[in-house]
This record gives sequence, structure tokens and C-alpha cells, in this order.
Amino acid sequence: MPLAVVVVMGVSGSGKSTVGALLAGRLDWEYRDADDFHPLANVEKMRQAIPLDDDDRRPWLAAIAAWIDAKRASSGHGVVTCSALKRRYRDQLIGKRDDVGLVYLKGDFDLIVRRLSVRLGHFMPASLLQSQFAALEEPGPEERPIIVAIDPSPNVIVQTILDRLAASS
Repeated sequence: MPLAVVVVMGVSGSGKSTVGALLAGRLDWEYRDADDFHPLANVEKMRQAIPLDDDDRRPWLAAIAAWIDAKRASSGHGVVTCSALKRRYRDQLIGKRDDVGLVYLKGDFDLIVRRLSVRLGHFMPASLLQSQFAALEEPGPEERPIIVAIDPSPNVIVQTILDRLAASS
């Protein structure tokens, strides 16, 4: 079944926004960043270096899932970036939706903390990265993820994703 939506996941600083926007551009699909779905209260907590809990994430994930379902219902296509660190979050976003694919941008802590230390103007401080790695449940094979290392350039990562998408269709 052709994909309607691709969810690009990973911890903060893994390159989700950059890769997601490039991927959407190459596919000529709509792009949305999950950060845009956060209620203001969540953004304020993260600015204060307070990790979000599941109660904070519930309306955020519901809003992303609603966007995914609207894309599917309109026969549209989209790429959405979302940390989606836990399996239950991905179940809410993807679940039994066979036309929604998952891309996991995988990188090690040291590389990502270096990236976060030079990132300006983002509400997610580098100090919360450890909590993201602690919460991360890497996707299993039953989730049919495309797992991509984040070491190469964003353009190489996107080409790798496109190649794997083409091979799986």
C-alpha cells in the first residue's frame, strides 16, 4: 500500500526538522513539525528544562494523530516530525494505519549533545537530552521502521530514506 504519511522520529537534536522538511520537499508532500502541535504550557515547561510527562503529551499526540488522519481522509500526503520516543506514542500515531510509515533517525548521545550545544533559538535545552535517551524505546521490526544513522549530511540521509521507501513499495 502506498504511504500517505511518513512520521520521522528521534530524540531532540537528531535532525528531525531538517530531514523531515527536506524529505517532504523531495516528495512534494506537506510538512509539519510536531513542535507546532504543542500547547503553550508544554513549551513553557520545556523552556524551564522540565521534562514532559504523559499527561502533557496526550493532547499533543492526539493533535498530531488528528492531522495524520485528516491527511489520509483527504487522500493527501504528508511528513510529520515527532520525537515519538515510546512505543505507545507511535501506536497512537501509526497503530494499524498501514499507509503511515516510520523513519527513525538514530544517533549516539555524544553526537547529538554536540549538535544541541550549538543550536540557537530552540525551546528544548540540551539538559533534557538525557531524559529523552532514558525514555527512548527504539522501534522494533514489527513497526516496519526505516532506521537511518544521522552521521551523514541531511541530503544523504534523505536520499537513503527515499531509496528505502522505493524499495519497500
